[in-house]
Amino acid sequence: MSRSISPVIPGFGLTLGYTLVYLSLLVLIPLGAMFVHAAQLSWAEFWSIVSAPRVQAALKLSFATAFAAAAINGIIGTLLAWALVRYTFPGRKVIEAMIDLPFALPTAVAGIALTALYAPSGMLGQLAASWGVKIAYTPIGITLALTFVTLPFVVRTLQPVLADIPREVEEAAACLGAKPLQVFRHVLLPAMLPAWLTGFSLAFARGVGEYGSVIFIAGNMPMKTEILPLLIMVKLDQYDYHGATAIGVLMLLVSFILLLLINLLQRQIAKS
Repeated sequence: MSRSISPVIPGFGLTLGYTLVYLSLLVLIPLGAMFVHAAQLSWAEFWSIVSAPRVQAALKLSFATAFAAAAINGIIGTLLAWALVRYTFPGRKVIEAMIDLPFALPTAVAGIALTALYAPSGMLGQLAASWGVKIAYTPIGITLALTFVTLPFVVRTLQPVLADIPREVEEAAACLGAKPLQVFRHVLLPAMLPAWLTGFSLAFARGVGEYGSVIFIAGNMPMKTEILPLLIMVKLDQYDYHGATAIGVLMLLVSFILLLLINLLQRQIAKS
């Protein structure tokens, strides 16, 4: 006669109940309220708001800069994670702490610091201006701020995966005649790609909704450097709650579709 082993944590029913209640209170109910508020608009009114040139320009800017920042961090974050996992060197602990700094630093402080550094009167801003490049108050500055904020998502997602890849596998491939590029392509890349896509998705999602670090360095010029979160705040300041809700719904739908496609790609890669 077999004896059932009682689990250490509560059973499935209780944990699922806690999960659903927690998600409902923090995610589903607020998002549902936003959709209900937006439903008070007719389709013509909703389309008139979201298709306005100012909204479309902010939409393109927010998602383009967030994608660019996530892609940059996808490269830089991979190199940082590799160096921190595979090598021991002086100052390694300092770099580890610096990577987590965007998590602890208020985003407004980061925005002010980046603006002071890259503004036309700033130290690096003057250097860039001498080369004919303007960073602050341009999409380049917005991408820079988002890169700073979203870097930890890629690094911290990749580090455990890289640490779990045995070095013996790489050495065995090298002993069999594989070149470094072949080792990376056939051994390392398949193992780290799902985690890389997860880090990319997290960085992209954070970049789309980032506000504090961007408003200072963006300059907030309509049709040029105005991001969607700022446009929502402008609508709220004007007591245009329907307009702010409609833009929020648009932002949520586009983000959900893009993240869903990334997750489907990640699942397809994991199965192959």
